[in-house]
Amino acid sequence: MRITNLNLRLLTGSLPVESEFWEERLRRPIDIYPEHRFQLAQPPTTVTPQGHRYALQQVFVEIETDEGVTGLGGPVATNVAFAIEQFRWLLVGADPIATERLWDLMYRHAIHGRKGVEMIAISVLDCALWDLRGKAVGLPVHRLLGGPVQTSFPAYASMLGYSLEPDRVRERGRWLVEQGFKATKWFPRDGPTDGRPGMDRVVGLAQTLREAVGPDVEIMFDAWSSWDVPYTVTISERLAEVGLKWIEEPVLADKIEACAEIRRRSHVPIATGEHEYTRWGLKQLMDAGASDYLQPDTYWAGGISEMLKIAALTSTYDLVLIPHGHSVPANAQLTAALPPVLAPMIEYLVKWNSINQYFFKTPLEPVGGLITVPTQPGMGMELDEAKIESEQELRWS
Repeated sequence: MRITNLNLRLLTGSLPVESEFWEERLRRPIDIYPEHRFQLAQPPTTVTPQGHRYALQQVFVEIETDEGVTGLGGPVATNVAFAIEQFRWLLVGADPIATERLWDLMYRHAIHGRKGVEMIAISVLDCALWDLRGKAVGLPVHRLLGGPVQTSFPAYASMLGYSLEPDRVRERGRWLVEQGFKATKWFPRDGPTDGRPGMDRVVGLAQTLREAVGPDVEIMFDAWSSWDVPYTVTISERLAEVGLKWIEEPVLADKIEACAEIRRRSHVPIATGEHEYTRWGLKQLMDAGASDYLQPDTYWAGGISEMLKIAALTSTYDLVLIPHGHSVPANAQLTAALPPVLAPMIEYLVKWNSINQYFFKTPLEPVGGLITVPTQPGMGMELDEAKIESEQELRWS
């Protein structure tokens, strides 16, 4: 079997929504500049005769072969698709089953792409190749990885984009309990530049959530690289009585020693790794003692091939691996092949994963707070052509 083509499909569609889709956004490192503090940075919801719609434009990569087997990866943004294009010459004509060889070729070619957009491109291509491998032999990816070790596992509800108004938080908290979720993550908008009133709002959010979900649901906060050492340590002390499971990414990804200091001093466990890449980057976090929970993204950190190596390293440090939630299908296949003490759950971004799975025939969603790994060949992803309003092929060479 040989790869004959990389097909980059730019799909346009519209997700039906009840009202304005993005109610709030996370705090971002750029928010230290006042002119950027209140930019939502997401397209607005439109109202049509058919109701509220949220416009989508996403790229999917299809790796085609001379035996008619095709691997699917995505969705990705157009800048990632542009980065994917540079690997076309390495992949076309190659054996798609030799994923280790192809990963190494792409990594060595992209000498300036060890982190960021080019590594995301490698990750997506690697996941598409694993999808192809599974389809070629008629097995789900987790079977190729040695699983299943676990066939279902908890998903924690990541509430990015939901309102932080106390009444709405209470309403959503009760909804989470009704849906069977046992853990939920929220994104405070305040940080060190917002003074004591901002810190009080963060603490108030935690208290409101605890009141809404009760004592048996875990609560996590994501600072999205926007806090600092003294702020995080102080707020961890104030949040300790609420019983947070973790504070995530308190500082910028490159501030590994600062994150390690926070972990030593914090009254709440620390999670990080979403914006780190490959086994080498994650090993730096482990060596520094910077995290209790490691959260590399399968679609960013190197794909299935690299996440297996990251998982092996994580187990030697006796840490916990919880993949960041960009791709639910890829994370589910990986997690199903790992022991529950190493990989006990996955992230489910309630809004983002409805976007990222919109064009799929069968989106992978939690039922009763649990994700059940798909058993069809490959990743379990198939595009629903009926949802595509328009499309074009992307090609830069």
